[in-house]
Amino acid sequence: MIMRIGIVILPDQRWSDSQHRWRQADEWGFDHAWTYDHLGWRDLVDGPWFDSVTTLTAAATVTSRIRLGTLVASPNFRHPAAFARQVTALDDVSDGRLLLGLGAGGIGFDSAVLGGETLPPRQRVDRLAEFTELLDLILREDGTTWRGEWFTAVDARNNPGCVQTPRVPFVMAANGPRSMRLVARYGQGWVTTGPDEKDLESWWAGVAGACDRMDAALAAADRDRGTLDRYLSLDSAPAFSLRSADFFAEQVGRAAALGFTDVVTHWPRASSWYAGDESVLVDVATRLLPELRRA
Repeated sequence: MIMRIGIVILPDQRWSDSQHRWRQADEWGFDHAWTYDHLGWRDLVDGPWFDSVTTLTAAATVTSRIRLGTLVASPNFRHPAAFARQVTALDDVSDGRLLLGLGAGGIGFDSAVLGGETLPPRQRVDRLAEFTELLDLILREDGTTWRGEWFTAVDARNNPGCVQTPRVPFVMAANGPRSMRLVARYGQGWVTTGPDEKDLESWWAGVAGACDRMDAALAAADRDRGTLDRYLSLDSAPAFSLRSADFFAEQVGRAAALGFTDVVTHWPRASSWYAGDESVLVDVATRLLPELRRA
């Protein structure tokens, strides 16, 4: 099995400083490159921080083959009718290279900055279900009218539609059974962060459990497990995946053994989240990447 490997480039630098990273990821042969879709994220909220769709559009113009995606977009500050226009444009500019990561959205700055209430987990999944259904409909059909609990659309248009048909692939974040049922219904890919654990072995055990739950959701939907790509965010573990090249190779191997088709790491930062040495990334990309993709 070929393992596809992706990298997250946080939108925390001016484009004049960050564009070389997107070019380099493309040239190195990473399969996909992602950025976070937040208005601000954790203790990096004080900036700098830039918009995901604009960043990915710029990235599409300086790359040629790598797939590009949001990790992940959420209903915290997006409406399906407006977002569908952005998705269609980004798929067009990238010539069909967009992967649309979707999730329920967490609590914090994104859920508070617009002045709305902070929703409990069940309501966030309810909102995601409606968001996903409506977004799927608008991206596939022209002239959608919808009145739901969370969203309203009146004659929402999608012309000319996505480059990818019938629409861009949805890579859906899910760890619980209700969100996994949404993946089974709408997703072309599933991405998981695993459990919140401080011990690495406990984290891997939780990831294995999530795989079993995803299999059960697919079986309940009468869907073949081979029709769903599986993405693992390696750096949600209590150890940065690029702490060494050997450690990265080991983590990729463990993901492959659990049936993941794709893994995602992060471009090392100088400090704070995903702090690491860029020389490790260079070593992985130039020496190990071709071999690891055949794991």
